[in-house]
Amino acid sequence: MATQPGRPAREPGALRKPREGTKQEAVLTMLRRAEGATVAQIAEATGWAQHTVRGFFAGLKKKGHAVEVLERVRQVGPNKEGARGSYTVYHLPA
Repeated sequence: MATQPGRPAREPGALRKPREGTKQEAVLTMLRRAEGATVAQIAEATGWAQHTVRGFFAGLKKKGHAVEVLERVRQVGPNKEGARGSYTVYHLPA
């Protein structure tokens, strides 16, 4: 494995330390809050499309993280906003 000059080599199998100040770090911080976060909140904070946020969740699941659903609100039926008003609050246990 080639390393960059001035950067020590990582041990094989060692976990990487996440870079600071990235959008991914911001999303993880939002998900670890007690109140969690919705896809719309994350998309607004990062500038990502909503399908990108859901893809990020899929990547977290693939890496072994359990993204929990704290609340699911369905706005379907008479006098409600319809599917556009529905949302789900996600949370990542610390």
